[in-house]
Amino acid sequence: MNLFDVYPLNDVTIVKAEGSKVWDDKGNEYLDLYGGHAVISIGHTNPHWVKRIEAQLHKIAFYSNSVKIPLQVELAEKLGRISGKEDYQLFLCNSGAEANENALKLASFYNGRKKVIAFKRSFHGRTSLAVAATDNPSLVAPVNETENILFLPFNDEFALRGAFNNNTIAAVIVEGIQGVGGIIEATPEFLRTIRMLCDENNAVFIADSVQCGYGRTGRFYSHDISGINADIYTMAKGMGNGFPVAGISIAPKFTAKHFMLGTTFGGNHLACAAALAVLEEIEEKDLMKNAELTGSYLLGELKKIPRITEVRGRGLMIGIELPADKKEVKKHLLAKHKIFTGEAKPNVIRLLPALNIGKEEADRFLEALKLELKS
Repeated sequence: MNLFDVYPLNDVTIVKAEGSKVWDDKGNEYLDLYGGHAVISIGHTNPHWVKRIEAQLHKIAFYSNSVKIPLQVELAEKLGRISGKEDYQLFLCNSGAEANENALKLASFYNGRKKVIAFKRSFHGRTSLAVAATDNPSLVAPVNETENILFLPFNDEFALRGAFNNNTIAAVIVEGIQGVGGIIEATPEFLRTIRMLCDENNAVFIADSVQCGYGRTGRFYSHDISGINADIYTMAKGMGNGFPVAGISIAPKFTAKHFMLGTTFGGNHLACAAALAVLEEIEEKDLMKNAELTGSYLLGELKKIPRITEVRGRGLMIGIELPADKKEVKKHLLAKHKIFTGEAKPNVIRLLPALNIGKEEADRFLEALKLELKS
């Protein structure tokens, strides 16, 4: 049997990882500034994370949600406190797409409506409704097509106001910073307008924090820069530092009913152990502050480099837009300098490193980038 060929692959086989470094099967060391799509939040094979999971393995790895799982309660309490949403409720699942799917479903249950506002260049996942709300027709199979999604220009308050009519909108789903879309930040004013219109029309504000959340921007959710609360926050990626775990944080105005939502693997013992280790490291090492400071340093230094078209982002979620004749820079950074980065089409390099990287790693990248842009 062959693997189903779904991704263009770099010709690298990683066999070892530690912190922000990985090694291939030939012994070459690489700097990882992408973390597998913003997943590695506290560093590869973080010792506390490994210890937490290993200890749990010796107790129980899995049982279904038909029994009490105290680790889920512990995780909900810690997540509520660190995120500043202590009165919210937590539903645990397995992936960002599943988190967004359940958030949209919960919104529709809440007000009995079908229409969802999403935005141009958005990415919310690959499952049925999540992919329908993703602005990329090539990912949407015929079975996913629906007339219930309305795509609006991002950061366009006028268009947003015009879309609310006749109380037909179930929800607005918005990334605080569009990742796949090229590291485009929602303005605080735009997020506040979403909040106001949802309040006026009994619609649900869903803050997609799958990539831009979990402390990456220096705040727990990137949407927090607006000073308002969303009704539902979706999270995944950095939540488990590589262990599959996701969740939605749900405002107290929503009332749970048995069997409204459900999951087999969500919130299992190992997933909770991994997620607790991440939150413990974020809190004890003050990693949100490090993300803010190191991110500010990177953003400042990048803006000094000639030939960069634009630098965007916040904290350790950074987009570097390059001129068209420099579209090979990402490949050169990997092949020549042994540095992993991400991309957004057509010419944006994405940086999504672990929240505990320091100035040394940042400078290594900056020097490599300067060399490539000189050539």
